[in-house]
Amino acid sequence: MTVRVDGLPDRVTIYEVGPRDGLQNEKTVVPVEVKAEFVRRLVAAGLPVVEATSFVHPRWVPQLADAAELMTALGEEGRHLPVLVPNERGLDRALELGLEHVAIFGSATETFATKNLNRTFDEQFAMFEPTVARAREAGMDVRAYVSMCFGDPWEGAVPVDQVVTAGTRLLDLGAGQLSLGDTIGVATAGHVRALVAAFGDAGVGTDRLAMHFHDTYGQALANTFSALQAGITTFDASAGGLGGCPYAKSATGNLATEDLVWMLDGLGIEHGVDLGAVVATSTWMAGHLGRPSPSAVVRALAG
Repeated sequence: MTVRVDGLPDRVTIYEVGPRDGLQNEKTVVPVEVKAEFVRRLVAAGLPVVEATSFVHPRWVPQLADAAELMTALGEEGRHLPVLVPNERGLDRALELGLEHVAIFGSATETFATKNLNRTFDEQFAMFEPTVARAREAGMDVRAYVSMCFGDPWEGAVPVDQVVTAGTRLLDLGAGQLSLGDTIGVATAGHVRALVAAFGDAGVGTDRLAMHFHDTYGQALANTFSALQAGITTFDASAGGLGGCPYAKSATGNLATEDLVWMLDGLGIEHGVDLGAVVATSTWMAGHLGRPSPSAVVRALAG
């Protein structure tokens, strides 16, 4: 049954991160032809944005060492899909392939910036500045992720104003959208509302924000509902609930795309995604990974 709730958006955008953020933390290295089919199936299911891969050094994320091969295999379709570029070297590879959308990945905390980027909190912005500038000059769309927005496994709770500082600095570099990441899944509904409000106080509207929740403590959907109430209309999700973060061991899977779609359908919020097609795709990918999908909706509908 569909029951509308007053004050929620009429439509949201689901930003699918399964092929990149999902597969990067899997122990199984998926063959490039399977990755390409995964991306194509997700696009065919109606997902408006599918982040395909990351041009990161293979020593750090061996699961994505085939990034250039994957984007070449996807051909013209791949040019329109976003990829993560950690630095100018990654951007060079994206430019060589004629890609149109890139993303950078920053940190709200000092410790995670050091561990993930090998930079201090302040140094990360200097690293990103030429990458974003060159991407914008080339006509690319740039998205920025900021991780550890709610908690950090080394530093504990992260002050809201510290997250706002990190996020606004990334936007000031020229990013068009900022995705706020609950990297270890410790966010709660009230914390989500407080963070969105703090960005609003800093002059950053909800139209420039996206939310990226992990389900470590089973709070991803509750946090999503809270963000919907705050006016957020873009949500990152991963088909089948795949993924985590290779540099934060307490990070479990992302918010499952199917779980998000099920909730949106119940609320009468439009999204354009075929739930059955995504469930079938996640079930298919679970077979390649050799384990069942962690998504509750996949288990219910495919079981």
